[in-house]
Amino acid sequence: MDWQPFAAQIERLIEATDYLGSPFSSEDKAAVRKLIAAGNTKDSSSKLQGILDRRCLFGVQINPEMRVKVIQGAAKPELVEQGWRIFLVKVQNESGTTADLRALSPSAVSLFEPANTASDKALQRASKPNLDDRWLELQMFNSQPLRSQLSGLALDYRIVQLYSRDPGKREARISFNVGQGTQDLGFRNETDTLFDCLPAQEVVLKVLDERGSPATASFLIRDAQQRVYPALSKRLAPDFGFHPQIYRSDGEIVRLPRGDYSVVFSRGPESIAQESKISVTEARQTNNFKVARWIDPSTFGWWSGDHHIHAAGCAHYVKPTEGVLAQDMIRHCMGEDLKIGANLTWGPCFDYQKQFFCGTIDKVSQYPYLLRYDIEVPVSVRTNRVTFVCCV
Repeated sequence: MDWQPFAAQIERLIEATDYLGSPFSSEDKAAVRKLIAAGNTKDSSSKLQGILDRRCLFGVQINPEMRVKVIQGAAKPELVEQGWRIFLVKVQNESGTTADLRALSPSAVSLFEPANTASDKALQRASKPNLDDRWLELQMFNSQPLRSQLSGLALDYRIVQLYSRDPGKREARISFNVGQGTQDLGFRNETDTLFDCLPAQEVVLKVLDERGSPATASFLIRDAQQRVYPALSKRLAPDFGFHPQIYRSDGEIVRLPRGDYSVVFSRGPESIAQESKISVTEARQTNNFKVARWIDPSTFGWWSGDHHIHAAGCAHYVKPTEGVLAQDMIRHCMGEDLKIGANLTWGPCFDYQKQFFCGTIDKVSQYPYLLRYDIEVPVSVRTNRVTFVCCV
């Protein structure tokens, strides 16, 4: 073993786990640094691996022909609802490759984004259409202080981050590869892992407008690593995955695992965005938020609105459902303090969306928040110089 670069890699690994909020225990850190300081003794490598292997959820072997095999490691497969957990991946790299190590799972296919690569598309085709099966988020951590690719050393340790949308027992098939065609034969590059996903805590949001009345508002929730909650790729209506914020009304909840979070709270561009810190413990808690305004246009006779909201037509609406619903969009209008909103359908999902056309103010409206559900029709107007295309 090339001891010096391997020891340097382990130092960076410890720094990375500190940064991600899942540090080694003080005892393990002391033992690791003592072994590194002692140098390449007879049993230093095996003792060091013994400490690291306890945190490994997967063991990956890359043979000289760059075929990848994976087995489940010694770490307890325990996750938390609506939260991230990190684990180590032990990589025995007999090929010396410096490629990216990729982790994939049918359970981690995004709920709304179109597949971007051939392997992602294959996973989408192979995965079940049942949205309950797509409960997992899966990411390799390849940022500083780690390198983005494998080191090429015979032994490497990497970090995998796992997020669970749901509580309870959940099984996922997880595979690894270092590029197209590197999967081993006989499905040996994948393993079925049964996770125990611990429930998150309910956080009650007390939301008041500037006058002290119950209201709906926007919440942008991030942890210390700037990860957004709930995870964008696992959201279903009324939370949308194509913007980072969520909308909650007075007395509603958000589920969060224990930890510290920053919350940016606002209610449209006429409000003053306020940032606060919350700490989630094992006890159910209530957090208070009150809107601060810099102006209220309605007091001057101006009513805010958006007359062009897509009910469907873009990929982020089409998947996994067939466009947004009125009851979801009115929540967003109220959260942004839009007095008037117009949901428009222009083609995609039309057969599904047409059931909502009513030709008047939608019944989900709550005065002064009015929502219409209409059709967007392109109309061409030709002049002797230019053709204008407008929507009505």
